[in-house]
Amino acid sequence: MHSTLIAAAELHGMLNTGNVRVIDSRFDLGDPSAGRSAYLAGHIPNAVYADLDRDLSGPPTTDRGRHPLPPPERMIKTFGRLGVAPADQVIVYDDAGGMIAARTWWMLRYLGHDAAAVLDGGWNAWLSAGLPAEAGEGDAVPAEFHGDARRGRLATIDEIEKTVVLVDARDPQRYRGEIEPLDPRPGHIPGARNHFFKDNLDCEGFFLRPGALKQAFGASLGTLPDTETVHYCGSGVSACHNILAQVHAGLGEPRLYCGSWSEWCADPERPGATGVEKLEY
Repeated sequence: MHSTLIAAAELHGMLNTGNVRVIDSRFDLGDPSAGRSAYLAGHIPNAVYADLDRDLSGPPTTDRGRHPLPPPERMIKTFGRLGVAPADQVIVYDDAGGMIAARTWWMLRYLGHDAAAVLDGGWNAWLSAGLPAEAGEGDAVPAEFHGDARRGRLATIDEIEKTVVLVDARDPQRYRGEIEPLDPRPGHIPGARNHFFKDNLDCEGFFLRPGALKQAFGASLGTLPDTETVHYCGSGVSACHNILAQVHAGLGEPRLYCGSWSEWCADPERPGATGVEKLEY
């Protein structure tokens, strides 16, 4: 069973073995239609498409952030519609270093489907390896997906102030409050440390090895994250990349604050911070 990452060559060897479901999660936050267009133009054979806005998020609201989780029953229906059966090994990919694919991966794990992994290097790695692709709509034969939400993997907004290690996955400039292109006010949740999700990747877009991931987390956070760590970002997407990296590094599986900064900063009564939090080594 693959539960974190898989290489392109290994996935290629599994495509015709049965019980493998590939999900294309490409998505452009600046152009929401671009991901599906890219999928139709070319994708891994037999892959089905999952849209971040339509399939992997509930409707945006003023108090739950820009990409809130759908209710568990809706997620179960979505994965069933995408053809995920209980015994399937699911492989998810994107073209953004795994940022969107990690959200899909996390949702499957949240529902108890641990046989889910992200294609290391994503679509670019597949193409660079000269592996086959097909165009058009994939054939998603509906399946009876079973899931049971692991609610302990989620942190709510009211639990955040009790969190010992709170990790912000956004670009350091957004974390420090120097820029804010999406949300009403800049900054971060007070006490949060910053580990930019792209620091989980090497220069070619592949995940660092487990030992290097541990070093990267230690450098960013002043400590190694554990099961009590809570990850967040702008809207609960790139935070899942940090969770994937933490699990792949062999560290305890942390929690996700899905509402993230977009939920937190929407409440004017909740404080924000700018600059860099002091680390304690």
